[in-house]
Amino acid sequence: MSHHRQVISTAEAPQAIGPYSQAIVAGEWVFCSGQIPLDPASGQIVAGTIEDQTRRVLDNLNAVLQAAGSSLERVVKTTIFLADMNDFATVNAIYGEYFTTNPPARSTVQVARLPRDVRVEIEAIALRA
Repeated sequence: MSHHRQVISTAEAPQAIGPYSQAIVAGEWVFCSGQIPLDPASGQIVAGTIEDQTRRVLDNLNAVLQAAGSSLERVVKTTIFLADMNDFATVNAIYGEYFTTNPPARSTVQVARLPRDVRVEIEAIALRA
């Protein structure tokens, strides 16, 4: 068994805003840090609706997965963190657009606060392609 650990970093997703990596590849697994609705080009929070923010989060997550040699189709588990559980149905609908068949296992929780006071954050664990 290999104990190799590879740090993943891509300009196609927001750069880490703290002492963490966008993702870590360990063996055949990709562990993605939580993504928030930051525009990778500007580093600014995406203004707009929860739909806009959720799409940005999932696009960021997809970019990190691609950089790690994986994809949304290879995700086995996600965790969604919401600032307000009243956004659940809307986030769920957008999430369903990205995970159309054989969706991964998932947990969704409401939290007291998220980084930069965003409304949604999503992390993922995937198999490497």
